[in-house]
Amino acid sequence: MEQAGKYERLRALHGGEAAFVLPNAWDAGSARLLTSLGFGALATTSAGYAFSVGKRDSAAGLSRAEILQNAAQIVAATDLPVSGDLEDGFGATPEACARTIAMASQIGLVGGTIEDATGDPDAPIYDISHATDRIRAAVEAARGQNFLLTARAENFICGRPDLADTIRRLQAFEEAGADVLYAPGLPDLETIRTVCQSVGRPVNVVMGLSSLACSVTDLSKAGVARISVGGSFARAAIGAMMRAAREVQEQGTFTYSQEAIPDGVVRQVMLQTRDPQREE
Repeated sequence: MEQAGKYERLRALHGGEAAFVLPNAWDAGSARLLTSLGFGALATTSAGYAFSVGKRDSAAGLSRAEILQNAAQIVAATDLPVSGDLEDGFGATPEACARTIAMASQIGLVGGTIEDATGDPDAPIYDISHATDRIRAAVEAARGQNFLLTARAENFICGRPDLADTIRRLQAFEEAGADVLYAPGLPDLETIRTVCQSVGRPVNVVMGLSSLACSVTDLSKAGVARISVGGSFARAAIGAMMRAAREVQEQGTFTYSQEAIPDGVVRQVMLQTRDPQREE
């Protein structure tokens, strides 16, 4: 499928009657496995990628070049539309955000997120005016590029659980032209519902970061359009590996293999080839 077709497919998923799940792949292999399960689109995860290469998930620990290289490998591994986790845009300035969006589009991503987090623990969130300028520049860079821009308000995962300010930010990002709005770490279903009712664009909610117990049905009824999982699938995979390793080290047994995916199943998925020209 051509890039324009992928973009239209991703955009259309946000208009369904129920929320759709956008699972986060951390490498080409996980992208192929998730594709085989029938999801409609994929996202990348900077956290999952960081774990896989032994780094910390932060703009300071991950460069734009390696994030985009990882994303390009994921794009090449699947026929599905892919939206990229582009962290803070890899620079404080609006120009840096615009450059990141342009580069992301060039490697085949048809969507991506820009955060308003600074990475500075003493001042973790950009001033709303500057944050909005960054989103506005990203929107301009995405214009005409078949790219769905998601703007993230990071208050709740940066130690600032200020719902009123989060909503103000999302509304400002909407006015600046963001296609999708996203405030990770919202604590409960009622807060999620309030956010969805306060904006006019599709809202993404991330699950798997906490013990929040909501189903796809619950989130759909609250007004959520899209559900991502961040790095939680990657952490689930790491958790399974650690449990298996502890069993071997502490008990000297190998019963973990009974729950492992069969080699033949993985082999079959990985042998599948991708035809970039294939039409639906």
